Amino acid sequence: MNTSALQTSDLIALRRDLHQHPELSFKEHRTSEIVARELTSLGFTITKMAKTGIIGTLKRGTSRKTIGIRADMDALPIHETSNLSYASKTQGVMHACGHDGHTVSLLGAARKLSKSQNFDGTVHLIFQPAEEDISGAKRMIDEGLFQKFPMDAIFAMHNLPGLELGQIKVRAGAITARVDIVNVIVKGRGGHGALPHLTADPIVAASSIVMALQTAVSRNLDPLDVGVVTVGGMHGGNLGTVIPSEVTLTLGVRTVSDHAAALMQKRVPEIIYAQAKSFGCAAEVEYSVGIVYPAGNNDTAITKRVHDLALKLGHTDAEMKMQGPMMFSEDFAFMQQIVPSCYFFMGNGDSSNLHDAGYDFNDGLLEKAADFWVAIVEDILPP
Repeated sequence: MNTSALQTSDLIALRRDLHQHPELSFKEHRTSEIVARELTSLGFTITKMAKTGIIGTLKRGTSRKTIGIRADMDALPIHETSNLSYASKTQGVMHACGHDGHTVSLLGAARKLSKSQNFDGTVHLIFQPAEEDISGAKRMIDEGLFQKFPMDAIFAMHNLPGLELGQIKVRAGAITARVDIVNVIVKGRGGHGALPHLTADPIVAASSIVMALQTAVSRNLDPLDVGVVTVGGMHGGNLGTVIPSEVTLTLGVRTVSDHAAALMQKRVPEIIYAQAKSFGCAAEVEYSVGIVYPAGNNDTAITKRVHDLALKLGHTDAEMKMQGPMMFSEDFAFMQQIVPSCYFFMGNGDSSNLHDAGYDFNDGLLEKAADFWVAIVEDILPP
């Protein structure tokens, strides 16, 4: 009997169960209970933190060396359109980023580690809530994560659609971006659509702002630095015959360096104010709304260990090479500010994009990711 195949089948069933029952940030109660139950059955010591977070601890041997591995658990407020047999049963909520797969991959590693005697030290498996937008990582840190569980290094992985299944991508230094959320209100003077000369049209002003913001990066930031300005929301008016009095915009400003972040914080509002004024309107700008996720940076020495381990396992340097950081943001970056770390990517194969309503985590990655987590533990904590 192929026990490995049985384990893989079990992991797939568990992942699909979580996919059917997605839970939003800090509401991952069912997921948390499943994780805690699984880890307890495997002999891990369980600690609860940050409302729905779980830390599973396993010690072998006498070494005082300690590492952490983090997986995120939360879903997104997106209505699933995949038509899968195991599609979300929760209206308007789905696992559109693969956190169901991240969670189960780490549980798969926990199963293997519980039977392994091939490491010496302590492993903390961190099942983190609320990666999306409101930062469960920051809350865990604020509640004393690294005081209660000191770590010599910490690791995290994210699946990457479009990359060959199981292929690893990693780089030292900048790995993910800082993101600043910006809320804008463009205020004009509303009126009848047939009498535009008696109004100050905020829709026209807002449209010009959107176009002008395309130069915030291209004509202000050093081309060797990186940045992305996205206008993700534009709302105003509801009738084709009425010019409204105001329009709201929501922006995401992504940067990697402190210099770029400071420059965008100066130039983005300047562009908005100037464009609004040129149309006889005014603008209110609220910059850095909510929790600002910092840029993530991989420790050089720790990242080299991951890179060299992947080489031993058959990956090539050319395949793993990244030209630059990924420009999405990750609250694992809060942890990276405190503990030497490595954040890397593994290919999800030919799938829909992250945060797409048709996305699904590739079940073929579950065992591959679990095996790589075990390899990292055995490499960093040799017996």
